[in-house]
Amino acid sequence: MIRRLLLWDVDGTLVRAGELGAAVFDSALEMVLGMKPTSRVRMSGKTDPQIVQEYLEQMGVEETDERVDAILRGIEVQLAAASADGELAAGGSALPGVGAALRILAADDRVLSTLVTGNVAPNAFLKVAAFGLDQWLDLEVGAYGSDDADRNRLVPIAVTRVASARGVLLDPTDVWVIGDTPRDLECARAAGSRCLLVGTGRYSSEELAPLGADAVFDDLSNVDAVVNLLAGDL
Repeated sequence: MIRRLLLWDVDGTLVRAGELGAAVFDSALEMVLGMKPTSRVRMSGKTDPQIVQEYLEQMGVEETDERVDAILRGIEVQLAAASADGELAAGGSALPGVGAALRILAADDRVLSTLVTGNVAPNAFLKVAAFGLDQWLDLEVGAYGSDDADRNRLVPIAVTRVASARGVLLDPTDVWVIGDTPRDLECARAAGSRCLLVGTGRYSSEELAPLGADAVFDDLSNVDAVVNLLAGDL
C-alpha cells in the first residue's frame, strides 16, 4: 500500500543535460520565429511554457497560444533528435547517488516515486530515460510543465493522478518534493508538502539552507541518508 509520494525534479536534481537543455530552446525559437534570442533567460525552477513566454517578451515578439505551442513542440522535436543520436546521453549525466536512491526506494512498495518538473512531459521522459532512471519512476502519474505553466499547481496534479490511477489518496504531509531551486520549495509549500533541496543545480546548499526546507543536502550521494529521510519514518 502506497503511503509516501516522492516528487522529483529533473534538471539539476536527477540529471544534468549539459548545454543541450538551453540549446533546444535556441533551435526551437529559430525554427518558429526565424531568429535566435540574443541572450538566454534564466531557466532554473521554471516551467517550459514560462521560459518560452519570457523569451518572447525578451525578443519583442507577441505572445499567442499558437506561437507558444509551436515553440514547445519545437523543443520536443529538438530533444527527441538529440536523444536518438546519443547527444543527450553523451552530453549529460545522472547526478551522484540518484540511481542508487531511486532503486532502493522503488523496492519499497509503500513508496511511489514520480516527477514534478517544469519540463514538458516528453522531454522529462527523454531526460530520465537517457540515464536509465525511468525504470524506477512511475512517469504516468507525474506532473509536468505541459500540464500547467504555473509550477505551484503541479503537486496537486500529481496527487490527483496518483489517487485516480493508483487508488491512493495521500495527505499533503505524505508527499515530498525533491528539487534544487527555491521554486521547488515554493511549489511544495503551496501544496502543504515537505521538501528536500539539494545543492546540485544553480544554487549551492549554502544558498538553499536559509530558505526553510525540511532538509538540505549538498547532493544525493549519501544514499542511506536520502532513503532514511524520505521513507525512514514509514
